[in-house]
Amino acid sequence: GEIYVNDAFSCSHRNHASVSKITKYISSYSGIQINEEVNALNKITSEIKKPVTCIIGGSKISSKINVIKNLIPRFNNIVIVGAMANNIIKFKGLKIGNSLFEKNIDNTIQEIFTFADYNNCKIFFPLDVKVGKEFNGESIEKDFKDIEEDDMILDVGSKTLAEITGIIDNSSTILWNGPLGYFENKNFSLGSVEIANYIANKGNKIFSVVGGGDTVAVINSLRLKDKFNFVSTAGGAFLEYLEGKELPGIKALN
Repeated sequence: GEIYVNDAFSCSHRNHASVSKITKYISSYSGIQINEEVNALNKITSEIKKPVTCIIGGSKISSKINVIKNLIPRFNNIVIVGAMANNIIKFKGLKIGNSLFEKNIDNTIQEIFTFADYNNCKIFFPLDVKVGKEFNGESIEKDFKDIEEDDMILDVGSKTLAEITGIIDNSSTILWNGPLGYFENKNFSLGSVEIANYIANKGNKIFSVVGGGDTVAVINSLRLKDKFNFVSTAGGAFLEYLEGKELPGIKALN
């Protein structure tokens, strides 16, 4: 080879020969896509236009704790949704029924709230939810006091959506990683769909960045990709960059 171009941001968190070692031997460059990814992530981590809000979901807080802690000093609001939010709901002494949650995570949650208070970052979590008896079941909206032992929380409720849209209205920058519910079943996709459409309809009033496979799948299913300022191709690399980690592929090019 004569020159090497890395245009795969989604692989740049891997310390592979074709990502981080080849650069020692031939002239190496970053591609157009990788530059767009890094520039977009820099805009929400270094060159932020405030107020800035992160909507973050997923199944485990433990897998995203470092992302949350890295964003808290930079962000004004962090909205925790998806199965991650079940841990906070349970921590607050509210009913979660038969919902997915992580064990032995209370200290981590306390750490998040303490760190957020110290940095004047507000943490939000669902005010109400939609539950089902099974993943492919019907959706019923409930307040936490009405949740039964065999109910699973699978989406956010209407009060929560109203609060999140209000937060978006008062934000200049939005980072979204992780759907709001079990969107694979259309009965529990309303939260994700409504927030996707709401951000998309903001146009130039907001700088929006979306990343993570499931979230991108929601955006693509609604054909809204062009309505967001940036939709990342990456999952793991996207999160590691947000954690503040130095990615081997980027370091090698630098």
